[in-house]
Amino acid sequence: MLEKWKKWLIPALVVTVLAAAALLAWQMLRPKGPGEGFVSSNGRIEATEIDVSSKFSGRVQDILVADGDFVKAGQTLAHMQVQTLEAQRDEASARHQQSITAVASAEAQVAVRESERQAALALVTQRESELDAAQRRLVRSETLTREGASSGQELDDDRARVRSVQAAVGAARAQVQAAQATIAAARAQVAGARSTVDAAQATIVRIKVDIDDSSLTAPRDGRVQYRIAQPGEVLAAGGKVLNLVDLGDVFMTFFVPETVAGKLALGSEVHIVLDAAPQYVIPARVSFVAST
Repeated sequence: MLEKWKKWLIPALVVTVLAAAALLAWQMLRPKGPGEGFVSSNGRIEATEIDVSSKFSGRVQDILVADGDFVKAGQTLAHMQVQTLEAQRDEASARHQQSITAVASAEAQVAVRESERQAALALVTQRESELDAAQRRLVRSETLTREGASSGQELDDDRARVRSVQAAVGAARAQVQAAQATIAAARAQVAGARSTVDAAQATIVRIKVDIDDSSLTAPRDGRVQYRIAQPGEVLAAGGKVLNLVDLGDVFMTFFVPETVAGKLALGSEVHIVLDAAPQYVIPARVSFVAST
């Protein structure tokens, strides 16, 4: 029986010694560190942070999300009070309506001045006809006086009549010029009133945009990291209300030896293995390398 155990024991001891020698050799000869092409370093994982801010100064009306909530792009997150803006909008609307009325009134004045101009032109035509008749009568009187068939008094009267009608023609033409000037002024009033209408309309549009902007929305998908302001707080223009983190834009900052940093190039593909989850390999790309 002893001979039988010796027969199996000696080979087993030989195998055990060989295995121990192989393990010792592997531990002594294996490369120190992560190996060729790998580097180990400390670092931190971060994501892009976004501040949701108020466009204009005012009081926070309400906040619709809490810390840790996931939000979608365009989702309403908070409201600013808009009572002041609504009052400004109503005031601008009233000015807009007044301006429209002013345009109608100015256009009516243009029509009146056009009528006055037409009347002045008709008067000029009438006075010119009277002047033509008076001048022909004067020519006849001068002929009759030279022939002795008319008295000098009648000639003097005809000459006076011509001068009077000439003055009337000049006055009528002056009325036409005055009417044209008033028409130009009335048209300028129309243009000014229309400009006021446009300005009031632009003010209304601007205020409506400000009212819309009082609803603060998420610029992109993300997660609410924390509130910066609370309902009821008064903020200046640009005041921050919420802080979001974009989980779709994650980056890791870590430190490597200078000899390794010199081999990295922007855009290079890398793979990251975290101590906390070594079973996952995270694909990444080099986006920044600090200068040495």
